[in-house]
Amino acid sequence: MSRSSEKASDETPTRVARIPDGLAGSRLDLVLAEQFPEFSRSRLQHWIKQGQVQLDGRPCRAKERVRGGEEVSLRPLLYDEVADAPQAMALDLCYEDDCLLVLNKPAGIVMHPAAGNPDGTLLNGLLSHYPPLQQIPRAGIVHRLDKETSGLLVVAKTLPAQHSLVRQLRERRVKREYRAIVQGVMISGGTVDAPIGRHPVNRLRMAVIETGKPARTHYRVLQRFRAHTYLKVNLESGRTHQIRVHMNHIHHPLLGDPLYGGRLKLPAGVNEETRQALRAFRRQALHAARLELMHPVTGEIVAWEAPLPSDMQRMLMLLAQDAGQ
Repeated sequence: MSRSSEKASDETPTRVARIPDGLAGSRLDLVLAEQFPEFSRSRLQHWIKQGQVQLDGRPCRAKERVRGGEEVSLRPLLYDEVADAPQAMALDLCYEDDCLLVLNKPAGIVMHPAAGNPDGTLLNGLLSHYPPLQQIPRAGIVHRLDKETSGLLVVAKTLPAQHSLVRQLRERRVKREYRAIVQGVMISGGTVDAPIGRHPVNRLRMAVIETGKPARTHYRVLQRFRAHTYLKVNLESGRTHQIRVHMNHIHHPLLGDPLYGGRLKLPAGVNEETRQALRAFRRQALHAARLELMHPVTGEIVAWEAPLPSDMQRMLMLLAQDAGQ
């Protein structure tokens, strides 16, 4: 998108810093990235070119070397990053303040507009709820859940908050805990440490392949049934479809998973109600139940929990009844 719509506003006041003597000889753009860590280096370079950065009251260049002790001033610019239209949507908000919001996404909602889903996405709903998200890349969405996965998501409402959350995700300081129902009876918990990449044949799928990116998933058994297991799952990395791929890799695919689930396995002699419920469960039984991170402003560790959605609750009840629990 063109940045011709850039504009300064009261929400982006001029920021002033004194360059430490210890940074003498460093490039200005590198110094700015250290002095204003809430903004990316590429964005800072753009603002230097736009004349929004001054060094001791004069224009400057990204490559010039600083002496140390200079006063640098930065006036950030806001511009529309997102061209998609706001659309009213009921959002299940768990928390909101000036810099972030946390919501409980229902199954069936797509995160971003794309081919086949041009609108009606979570991004459209977020723009309606808080229009200034148009000026945040990806409307503040810093991580995603698959369409049919329910649960907790954090959204950045400001550029500094987005920078902080992205950094925390990259450094694996955001803790994400899931609940899953998988096929088969698992004896104990464990860890899957296997690289994930695009499937070499089916480009809609991911797969465990040697050339993939490192991925690690921890799981613990919460409840066993006759032909299924209820798990607590923690991610150490955040690859596309990670839990779904890893559970399939160890031959315990998620119940209802349309891509990785394989053939449905029914407990022998299961009653008709449970049989029909298992056949009708057409989305991966996966829910992001807990989210923990460092608040971008206060620095405090904060956490939220979201209860299991009704479809997973009912399935657990039926499986427990079938197992005589």
